[in-house]
Amino acid sequence: MANETRIAQISCGTEYSGVQGKLNEVAERSGIKLVYPEVELDNVAEAVREFGYRAKSPGLNLMIARALSVLDDISVVDGVLLLTCFKCAEGSIVKNEIRKFLQRETDLPVITYSTVDHVKEGGLMIRLEALKTLVTRKTLLMRTKQEGITMGVDSGSSTTKCVIMKENEVIGTGWLPTTEVVGSAKKAIDLALEDAGMKMSEIGAVAVTGYGRHVVGDEIGADLVQEELTVNSKGAAFLADRQRGEATVLDIGGMDNKALTLNNAIPDDFTMGGVCAGASGRFLEITARRLGVDISELGDLALKGDASKIVMDSYCSIFGIQSLVSALGEGASKEDVAAAACRSVAEQVHEQQLQEVDLREPIIEVGGTALIEGLKVAFEDILGFDIIIPPYPQFAGAVGGALIVSAFVE
Repeated sequence: MANETRIAQISCGTEYSGVQGKLNEVAERSGIKLVYPEVELDNVAEAVREFGYRAKSPGLNLMIARALSVLDDISVVDGVLLLTCFKCAEGSIVKNEIRKFLQRETDLPVITYSTVDHVKEGGLMIRLEALKTLVTRKTLLMRTKQEGITMGVDSGSSTTKCVIMKENEVIGTGWLPTTEVVGSAKKAIDLALEDAGMKMSEIGAVAVTGYGRHVVGDEIGADLVQEELTVNSKGAAFLADRQRGEATVLDIGGMDNKALTLNNAIPDDFTMGGVCAGASGRFLEITARRLGVDISELGDLALKGDASKIVMDSYCSIFGIQSLVSALGEGASKEDVAAAACRSVAEQVHEQQLQEVDLREPIIEVGGTALIEGLKVAFEDILGFDIIIPPYPQFAGAVGGALIVSAFVE
């Protein structure tokens, strides 16, 4: 196959866990050929000594040997998928050390994944698609400076954002709630053009990302349509001035959340949430409405409160709000309720998502909820790390698009 993307699968336990069959199906649909680095069993012990770590599991030692064999001829693969099963503790250690080894010794894109008991096809698909993006658009993703005049549009599930950039600076922005996908995108574009004092004819190239990227991209004739994981990573690292080295990006959205670990602004692992709105920006919007304040005021209100004074019976968006309403009825202050809401979202993201990735400092928070100071403070209290809120955090995806697409400007 002429455009086949060859991905080295370095894994442990995928056969007996039943993951391999589903992985093969998803890879074939994604136009990816999985290849398995060859290793002579007699050479495993030597490879483990060279690597400097011997695992208790023979499967993990074989995984180490396969990782080393990738270096024998890296030209035969385009990227690496590191996969362990059932969140095995030793597997996580070995997988992380192999990741660092490959990123140090090669320039191959690497994506890692720890499967659970009932692995979801969507979880495999999104990782393989992201890995293919890292392979096929590697040159674009290496870009660290925006040049010319470009536009980035982020058609999100809750809000639509647009930025215009000129010579590495944001010169215009547009933001509004998403209603009708194409209509909202066109309004956001008009707002950004007006803010920048420019006409559409002056824009050199346009990128679209987000939930509605395909329909919006077709409608406006975008030069680049790209999934949000790589675009948000680039935008967050650019805005925070952390384009080299490791980092973690938290993007708490209106409908779902993302936690991405980066190496040189390129994502190598991520987890996405979205099972319950109680862990999203939607929960904070509902809380603000119930308190009779604008969402922009909720963060400062939370900073004056004490979350420990409110008993949250559930993380569920419905029952969680009931807990807050009951507390108000019993005389709790708005400040304490706002603090409890921020704490609840931060705790859920920590317990349900951040346990799945190898957190690396610095931590960069983006998305509209990054403007809610009380949520940032709640995360810092739980994680024990300072969190960077870059300028324009709500426009990270649009900025990433405008940055990358500047490669199309002649």
